[in-house]
Amino acid sequence: MRISKANAYVAAIDQGTTSTRCILIDAQGKVVSSASKEHRQIFPQQGWVEHDPEEIWDNIRSVVSQAMVSIDITPHEVASLGVTNQRETTVVWDKHTGEPVYNAIVWQDTRTSDICLEIAGEEGQEKWLDRTGLLINSYPSGPKIKWILDNVEGARERAEKGDLLFGTMDTWVLWNLTGGVRGDDGDDAIHVTDVTNASRTLLMDLRTQQWDPELCEALDIPMSMLPEIRPSVGEFRSVRHRGTLADVPITGVLGDQQAALFGQGGFHEGAAKNTYGTGLFLLMNTGTSLKISEHGLLSTIAYQREGSAPVYALEGSVSMGGSLVQWLRDNLQLIPNAPAIENLAREVEDNGGVHVVPAFTGLFAPRWRPDARGVITGLTRFANRKHIARAVLEANAFQTREVVDAMAKDAGKALESLRVDGAMVENNLLMQMQADFLGIDVQRLEDVETTAVGVAFAAGLGSGFFKTTDEIEKLIAVKKVWNPDMSEEERERRYAEWNRAVEHSYDQA
Repeated sequence: MRISKANAYVAAIDQGTTSTRCILIDAQGKVVSSASKEHRQIFPQQGWVEHDPEEIWDNIRSVVSQAMVSIDITPHEVASLGVTNQRETTVVWDKHTGEPVYNAIVWQDTRTSDICLEIAGEEGQEKWLDRTGLLINSYPSGPKIKWILDNVEGARERAEKGDLLFGTMDTWVLWNLTGGVRGDDGDDAIHVTDVTNASRTLLMDLRTQQWDPELCEALDIPMSMLPEIRPSVGEFRSVRHRGTLADVPITGVLGDQQAALFGQGGFHEGAAKNTYGTGLFLLMNTGTSLKISEHGLLSTIAYQREGSAPVYALEGSVSMGGSLVQWLRDNLQLIPNAPAIENLAREVEDNGGVHVVPAFTGLFAPRWRPDARGVITGLTRFANRKHIARAVLEANAFQTREVVDAMAKDAGKALESLRVDGAMVENNLLMQMQADFLGIDVQRLEDVETTAVGVAFAAGLGSGFFKTTDEIEKLIAVKKVWNPDMSEEERERRYAEWNRAVEHSYDQA
């Protein structure tokens, strides 16, 4: 008979763009159980990307059960729960029925481009940059809320009556975890978010960490829809949903890229990481002082502990990273699965002059060109699928180079090394390319899924499972390092070729 040990683990739910994962870690920070499940990607029109929020909630319940059952533990053995999520993805639902009024509009979606142009007016995309850290474009949540209210029949009237709630995916998950319409104990569910997710809406003032009435009015969004903003690390509420995590306290909530920085041990000013997931996301901790980018990056909140000042970050966001490999697999069917791209790309010495620019929904940081569209340049009769596969990997490395260069300009100094995480960092060829194109060491940790681990660390810190960030740092170890093996002349020649290819993607929308 197995003897249970109270509070032996911390759980984390990682609600990502393509799948949802639940993990459990032990006191050494090791993942002892993991379960994941993909959800549908819905493309109603060109440039539109949606998810079914109810499908995602069903998947959350499924993966939580699988993770708990696989190591045969009870809620009594889980000290706390953390939640991390794809950030700008937007859900609006009826607070009386719990039913979404429309599918979740995903962060990659570009349908709000015209709304953003109208709001930006003559002042342009940077109109609210100093206040929000964000550009006015289709990326943040605010314009997505406005689109739903303006285009879903009856939605605006219901919102103005106070019947509708907005949330990024963390808010939707927390609302359901704490009981939905009516919790098991008769209390209403919590309608909350944390500062990292709120900082991605275009509605929060970065300096006050509060919703800005002027911005809400400009987007015509009733403030009654908005969740309460709380620190990332601290008490939220215990799980009230009947299930395998019943009564476990929720003590950590972070947007996925902030969670990855947390999981990399990025607690000190100057610490940086790049996540190779659906997109590419480079974050640098800038300390407790807000820094507004002058080179095409965004300013955001990295995390905030309850009772402490927020820690800020600079961020470079690229929309197409791992999803470009998915496109090669699913749309072109050139590879049977994502890992197969490495062996295929290794069969040729170079890209054969081919470049793939994945501007499928425009270009994000640091170029911010919504008019760009995907192109393949340099095709000749010599080129084959092996060259295209290699060019797809190079596109990830080149896009990261663009963001690293912009961040070095904002920070006033170059990165000395880059820590990496995400599913794609298992690709050794890509990581060597990255080191070569950057000219610095690239470091991979023992656990590459630092998003889920990061929010588990945050939740453990919030519940006292971990006492300090110093204790967490000691649990994080680098497993592999790639050193650059390319001359400076070759590096810059290749980068110039990439830049010429990118220019061909402009003025296509």
